[in-house]
Amino acid sequence: MNFGRGPSVVLNVGGTRYSFSREVLKDFPLRRVSRLHGCLSEQDVLEVCDDYDRERNEYFFDRHAEAFGFIMLYVRHGHLRFVPHMCELSFYNEMIYWGLEGSHLDYCCQRRLDDRMSETCTYYAAEEPNGGPEGKGRRPPGAEGGKWLERMRRTFEEPTSSVAAQVLATVSILFVIVSMVVLCASTLPEWRAPENRSVEEQSRYTAESVREPSGIIEAICIGWFTAECIVRFIVSKNKCEFVRRPLNIIDLLAITPYYISVLMTVFTGENSQLQRAGVTLRVLRMMRIFWVIKLARHFIGLQTLGLTLKRCYREMVMLLVFICVAMAIFSALSQLLENGLDLGTKNKDYASIPAACWWVIISMTTVGYGDMCPITVPGRILGGICVVSGIVLLALPITFIYHSFVQCYHELKFRSARYSRSLSAEFLN
Repeated sequence: MNFGRGPSVVLNVGGTRYSFSREVLKDFPLRRVSRLHGCLSEQDVLEVCDDYDRERNEYFFDRHAEAFGFIMLYVRHGHLRFVPHMCELSFYNEMIYWGLEGSHLDYCCQRRLDDRMSETCTYYAAEEPNGGPEGKGRRPPGAEGGKWLERMRRTFEEPTSSVAAQVLATVSILFVIVSMVVLCASTLPEWRAPENRSVEEQSRYTAESVREPSGIIEAICIGWFTAECIVRFIVSKNKCEFVRRPLNIIDLLAITPYYISVLMTVFTGENSQLQRAGVTLRVLRMMRIFWVIKLARHFIGLQTLGLTLKRCYREMVMLLVFICVAMAIFSALSQLLENGLDLGTKNKDYASIPAACWWVIISMTTVGYGDMCPITVPGRILGGICVVSGIVLLALPITFIYHSFVQCYHELKFRSARYSRSLSAEFLN
């Protein structure tokens, strides 16, 4: 250090003092503290800290004392974690001030920071369309159009943001329910077309089914979903991000089969390929079941499930690996004990390892259909071990998934409450 006197320096951070030798500051892990070593004048020092006492050689930093204490633990031991009961973003600001980055955090805290930052960016994008409080007085040219687009975006994306958004969400839910009722009713024998029709009858039936009440209702629902999807695409800020969102992909999967089936009906006509096309049409019509997932846009429970699966994909992969390893072991042993050994009591259900895999799955999940079961004593002992092992293996990742589910639920509920407060203000106005 080229400024100040004394063999040591004192850092006063929020009232807590830390004493260091001059040589330690030269290669100090915190970039802001290490800058003190190269200061040549008091002006240079005041650019780094908030105040300086020449007599005691003490540098004052008006920062969070407890956060700096955790940062000092990282300097000493190499592990950086969040302060309990402190906002992750506030602690991250302290890290940036002292010259640290998010990569210095432990892995678990990095995930918490990423989730909080993504959530906060969503809030800012939805709640500060005019650029903060300073943008309220003066609006740049085109601000009225931007404000209208932002209101439209919130109306279609956030069902609790306004009265119009709630009405739109209610109508969308009604269309989903009606389409699901029609889909279920179309599988009834009274509604289903006979399979033994000739090609001409099948062609006439396919052409006339659109004019039936169920076909008209289906067309109206598809028209509503298509219009809703197009409007949401038009008012979206980032078109590429809109296409990549999971809920929007589900909307496309629910809408596209209808138009494909209509095109196939138009182009096949009385062609000899009509029977093959009829099977394809039935598959495409059954894909309308994806409409149920559209309800996730309006219900926190389904959103929580999707967000939990997204955040816990590592735990889900770990669970899948557990099941696959156990399935490989128990299926091979069961096939050996029931059919592989020449004991005079061969069980034909366990003729191969792939066939035994089905028994392992239904046993580990404690479903037990009873369609196949071991008949030898060693096989039954192995079955008991398989059931107990399945219970243990399935229970191991549940704790992590449960805590993530609770956290996701509270985050989404908090977000919904913020929009509900804006809805209440709209009612009062």
